Amino acid sequence: MVVAGVRTLGGNVVTLEVDDPRPLAADEVLIDVRGAGVGNWDNIIRHGGWDVGRTPPMALGVEVAGVIEAIGDDRLSGFSVGDEVLCHPVPLRDQGTWAPRLIAPVDSLAHKPPEIPWGTAAIFPVPALTAEQVVGEALALRSGETLLVHGAGGITGGLIVQLAAARGVDVLATAGPSSVDRVRGHGAREVIDYRDPLWPQHARALAKNSIDAVANAAPGSAAAAMTALGDGGRLATITPDLPASSRGIGVTAVYVHSDGAQLDRLTELLASGRLSMPIPRFCGLDQAAAALAQVVAGHEPRGVVLTEDT
Repeated sequence: MVVAGVRTLGGNVVTLEVDDPRPLAADEVLIDVRGAGVGNWDNIIRHGGWDVGRTPPMALGVEVAGVIEAIGDDRLSGFSVGDEVLCHPVPLRDQGTWAPRLIAPVDSLAHKPPEIPWGTAAIFPVPALTAEQVVGEALALRSGETLLVHGAGGITGGLIVQLAAARGVDVLATAGPSSVDRVRGHGAREVIDYRDPLWPQHARALAKNSIDAVANAAPGSAAAAMTALGDGGRLATITPDLPASSRGIGVTAVYVHSDGAQLDRLTELLASGRLSMPIPRFCGLDQAAAALAQVVAGHEPRGVVLTEDT
């Protein structure tokens, strides 16, 4: 089948022929892909920085929305042929999601409600799961606490703001000028310009008490983000630049893990309007290289590769 990916690590993104998906195991499904997200992590995989358990030639892509075409065992509960689903299909050792069909473990799947368009469903799994795992697992935020989200203008940072605010957390955030109104709409009480070198100090001044936790979604900024915390605070970063703990601060690097039940709950929030997502940009598999270049350059928060019209 024809996919979008790389022939060699570090090579250009191209369309290429790979083997059709292998036979399904009992706990797997075959997905007819309608959309697949494009993110900075795809560039990391392209260059070999994330070992997904396979080698080129291979498709890229780590999140997907589509229709179940086949199931490994008729006794699987909860999903049937024809169901519309979305997922982060870990493990990724068989193939990426920039493909017309792929295999996914059934426990990675969430149902796609009809209210969610294919494009939005395709770009939702990884940032949504990451945000929930920052808010609910790494930081275990509680109502009344104060959280600083550094890099709230991006999709993942914006979802962190929304999920924390829904828990009754007092949210401060940093973002660019063009994102201020949107981040406030997500539930941030105050939004600081991330370009101001004194943003950690400004955040401390704006906190009603000390800042209990920081969620860092900005590459290269985890150490600076930690300076906004008081002694004994909590820092979670979704970037690889993990600083050493000091002053009793708990430091956690969050690497997204697949969880279909968790994604199902988040998808219900999105369908009901309690979470919001930006409208993605669409392109075909033959335009995947351009879509990834746009994302890496920061010109648009996310791209999406579609194998069919939305």
